[in-house]
Amino acid sequence: MMAHTIAILYEPDPLHLHLDILPEHIAAIQKALPGANVIRGSDETHLVASGSHSDILLTWGMYRPGDFCRSANNLKWIHALSAGVDGLTAVPEIRSRRIKVTATKGIHGATIAEHVLGMILCFARGFHVLRDRQHSKEWRKHLEAYEIHGKTVGILGLGNIGRVVAKKCKLMGMRVVALDIQPVEDTTIDRLYPLRDAVALMRESDYVVVTLPLTPNTHHLIGEEYLRAMKKTACLINVARGKIVDEQALTKALKEEWIGGAGLDVVETEPLPPTSELWTLPNVILSPHMSAISPYYMDRAISVFCENLTRFVHGRDLLFEIDWDSGF
Repeated sequence: MMAHTIAILYEPDPLHLHLDILPEHIAAIQKALPGANVIRGSDETHLVASGSHSDILLTWGMYRPGDFCRSANNLKWIHALSAGVDGLTAVPEIRSRRIKVTATKGIHGATIAEHVLGMILCFARGFHVLRDRQHSKEWRKHLEAYEIHGKTVGILGLGNIGRVVAKKCKLMGMRVVALDIQPVEDTTIDRLYPLRDAVALMRESDYVVVTLPLTPNTHHLIGEEYLRAMKKTACLINVARGKIVDEQALTKALKEEWIGGAGLDVVETEPLPPTSELWTLPNVILSPHMSAISPYYMDRAISVFCENLTRFVHGRDLLFEIDWDSGF
């Protein structure tokens, strides 16, 4: 059997050590592929120096390892620890060689759906308003609170995450409409729209949840036309990628109250610049790209990688491989 070298490009976050690749994860990888040489680096410089002979790369999908890929002439496959791979697919050295790229899917739905429901309930019950009043020691009811039962949620993107969001919203008594680039039937969905009818979905939804992948076709998909089509009371929730929404148009929509609010787990530039008006708008709820965070995330992600590692070695089809023509 051919010996494989796996390069890991991963910069750990000291504030979130449960998202780190731990020794037990390395052990799981070596169990899945006995004899594999595993090289880890927190930056490309280290990997270029010690791992340029690697044939497998494990990293985050938002990283852009151009220097490493230029030096790694034997690189055959890149696996992203995230569902999104827009950073990797933007690297010319990866695109031109059509290197196999796979994503980690099927593990994010429950956590992200709970994050979405948290934002929906926050807007409905005014918890963000009440928290501000608590800080100012103001004992005053939020009389604008309402029920989400019977409200309509519109989901843009019916992949694994979108489908779980749909199911949880349905269990909360909401009406669910959706659209996808590649429409799929789902018994949870009350109405399925084709992409060309996105404006109609925006028009009838009380909440619009974005779970689409970022591709050239979805970049700034949600701009002024879509935002003006929304109800004045409706809220936009983005847990996908910031660049799917035209942030300038969104800021204008929030300030001029074309829509009721926005729950943003992702923004166009991360971290969000201190100068951004989104920080201080009262109808915005921000979270710092954390909707998928779970103490079990890395265990689940490494499990997906190990399954694909076994498939790769035995020449079988890989799970969640990116189609270079569609970009996802």
